[in-house]
Amino acid sequence: MANESAEQSGGLRYGWTTGACALAATTAAYTALLTGDFPDPVPVRLPKGHCPSFALTRERSGPGWAFAGVVKDAGDDPDVTHGAVVRSRVSRGERGSGVTFRAGAGVGTITKPGLPLAVGEPAINPVPRRLITEAVTELAGRHGDSGDVVVEISVEDGEELARHTWNPRLGITGGLSILGTTGVVIPYSCSAWIDSIRRGVDVARAEGLEHVAGCTGSTSERTVVELYGLADEALLDMGDFAGAVLKYLRRHPVARLTIAGGIGKMAKLADGHLDLHSKRSQVNFAQLSRLVRQEGGSAELAERVAGANTALDALQAALAENFRLGDVVARHAREVALETLRGSAVEVEVIVIDRGGEIVGRTPPTF
Repeated sequence: MANESAEQSGGLRYGWTTGACALAATTAAYTALLTGDFPDPVPVRLPKGHCPSFALTRERSGPGWAFAGVVKDAGDDPDVTHGAVVRSRVSRGERGSGVTFRAGAGVGTITKPGLPLAVGEPAINPVPRRLITEAVTELAGRHGDSGDVVVEISVEDGEELARHTWNPRLGITGGLSILGTTGVVIPYSCSAWIDSIRRGVDVARAEGLEHVAGCTGSTSERTVVELYGLADEALLDMGDFAGAVLKYLRRHPVARLTIAGGIGKMAKLADGHLDLHSKRSQVNFAQLSRLVRQEGGSAELAERVAGANTALDALQAALAENFRLGDVVARHAREVALETLRGSAVEVEVIVIDRGGEIVGRTPPTF
């Protein structure tokens, strides 16, 4: 585990990325290769000045190689890789080769274009690569070594852990990605999720896809797949982050976007919310009631919608009077989406579903 004093975020502990763990493991392994001794704990410096020290949980060495591992501590963030053992095996490389990276067991390989690494490369992201290379260069200079080494990063049980991430959909096979731009995991920052959305758009564009979907959950995603037969690469892991999808597509457009979700999430989008999480936005029943009246619904229905306990309750009341509340919500959600896209060449469709996945609202398809 790593430790550094006063690492708190709103009372929650910061954690350390897989990239920071790989940096520490490589620093320890290369130091042992040069000196015969493993530093334990091993201190590292991260891009924003954090200087954590990592205790070693694995260490071995032999002629021309050394191996070290550390346990990832994600702090108080609910990270699937919390507690994973990140390992680095450092061995001598060919003269003049510099630092060469390889994917060991549990680290994925890039199989599709659109990610910040070339197809066939180990899924060790650019910033961890840079930090590791800088650490090797510094140690090499200090000990009079060439710094020509092969760094093989692995993660115990990484292939199984990766099944619970977005890697398979992004075309990263065989394990996890070694991630991190700052080395620090900020509890509940959502940055990893949003980064995955962006990489999903990048992969879809690189694959030449013209139609992508952002869905709030598995039920809405299944509905869209049944409707259009979209490939996995076209399915963006939007979840609650509608704004992240729309803002990234504004700069990196795809021809067609389907947004799909339940009545509650889509009602929030229709009300202008781009973060649909229950802790960060609420259904505005007064606004829903106004939409009912504006779209020709009865005063009685508007009153029932205004006093509804849930969005589903409001939907059921509307359906009982043959009022297409889902269509109204879809249309206004589409307007918010188009406003957020700000004129980008992206055609948008919104689909509203019930809990069973049945379509209860939809903008008229224009594609």
